[in-house]
Amino acid sequence: MSRWRRLLLFLSIMGPGIITANIDNDASGITTYSVAGARFGFSLLWTLIPTTIALVVIQEMIARMGAVTGKGLSDLIRENYGVRSTFLMMIGLFIANLGTTVANFAGWAASMEILGLSKYILVPIGAIGIWMLVTRGSYRLVEKILLIACLMYFGYVISGFMAHPDWSEVFQKTVLPDIKLDNEYIYLCIAIIGTTITPWMQFYLQSSIAEKGINKEEYNATRLDVIIGCSITDIIAFFIIVTCATTLFSAGIRINEASEAAQALRPLAGNYASLIFAISLANASLLGAIIVPLATAYYICEAMGWERGVNKTFSEAPQFMWIYTIIIGLSAFLVLLPGAPLVVLMVFSAVVNGLLLPFVLVYAISLVNNKRIMGEYVNSKSYNYISWGTIIAIIILTIVLVATTFAPVIRA
Repeated sequence: MSRWRRLLLFLSIMGPGIITANIDNDASGITTYSVAGARFGFSLLWTLIPTTIALVVIQEMIARMGAVTGKGLSDLIRENYGVRSTFLMMIGLFIANLGTTVANFAGWAASMEILGLSKYILVPIGAIGIWMLVTRGSYRLVEKILLIACLMYFGYVISGFMAHPDWSEVFQKTVLPDIKLDNEYIYLCIAIIGTTITPWMQFYLQSSIAEKGINKEEYNATRLDVIIGCSITDIIAFFIIVTCATTLFSAGIRINEASEAAQALRPLAGNYASLIFAISLANASLLGAIIVPLATAYYICEAMGWERGVNKTFSEAPQFMWIYTIIIGLSAFLVLLPGAPLVVLMVFSAVVNGLLLPFVLVYAISLVNNKRIMGEYVNSKSYNYISWGTIIAIIILTIVLVATTFAPVIRA
């Protein structure tokens, strides 16, 4: 195949890997990276290297299953492990993703208020806009819009350069771990991994590959799509940490939300850096509010054997469209509701996500090694060593993250 034909093939296949990985940098992820940079400077940059490797390993397996089987992950779990296992996971994921969607609408609302706009007007407009996009648009249209919107993540790269960091120190801390025996440091170290590798990603990536009709003959292009997406998402995370470390950490400013970072940047890095950071947060929040409910609709419908897909209409896939509609509407309503327990819901959803992730990953690696399902595309021995090592490390870190997240709630 000529170079031009390979390029055209890649451009036609490109999408699921880049979108899934980039939109994992939603409001919750951006908050984690912002807080990490503001509280510990460049010290946590080194975590992005093993995190990127882990993300590539896991997403590659998921994408390979989608291309070889033409089915979503929830489909495969139901067929091979039974309806009961799938149903229990479905309930947990619905709760976790509802909390994540609420967090994304909260990020959208906060960014709008930074820009001087009312959340009571812009949250309903945002919710209606993304609902119309998914329920009235085609898969191709939605994918093109999401890919274009992913370009806005590079606003964080611009903010990073505008902060004028000491690049020699940045690169030193990136390759040489600066480990601190501090509870908050350890928590954020684990949180960076936890916010980068989430259960919903695995379901959305495989379902979108199946819906797009990518087959095993086209898998090499999809694999490149996944690697590019995973690399970009952590490059964006790198620049978010660099921006906040250079400005907020140096000034001794502590934050708890990404929106606070955008506001605090104004006197330190200038109006433009603050504006870019706020607009990028708005973009990331809205994209997360599109994809996470979509992932939820995909895996619930796959688990129950219902029709699903963005290309379907309300009459063709009513359950899929109604699940998406309910999550969007309920999340937007909760964000606007005075006194709603948003923090409790977000913490609870983070705990549920953490509890579910090990099960999702173990199911995934078991399925990808099943020759009846994957044929010659099962993992090699060396890849299995890397995969199981990655998954075991994530399971241990997830257990610690859930324990440290849940402990304050128990004590309260």
